[in-house]
Amino acid sequence: MTITMKRDGAELVIALEGRLDTLTAPELEKELEPALEGVEKLVFDFEKLEYISSAGLRVMLAAMQVMEEQGELTVKNVCPEVMDVFEVTGFIDDLTIE
Repeated sequence: MTITMKRDGAELVIALEGRLDTLTAPELEKELEPALEGVEKLVFDFEKLEYISSAGLRVMLAAMQVMEEQGELTVKNVCPEVMDVFEVTGFIDDLTIE
């Protein structure tokens, strides 16, 4: 998985490419935690994300909890396969998806 982070003031955009699964979720978690300091708007760009597992959802949940305190979280460009996972797990009810 490739992680690209772009920060513009209090906004952080994280683009993911590949698979967010048991093998790659710890890498995202490690990079995400320090990057969220001072972020008021977090955007996950999933245009090139092909798959998300429960481990990936756990990282998303942690980010959601942090952003509840700091600002807002948006997910954009979600492919049908990842959207299906969000629907089945109920994440679709808690995420702002564009």
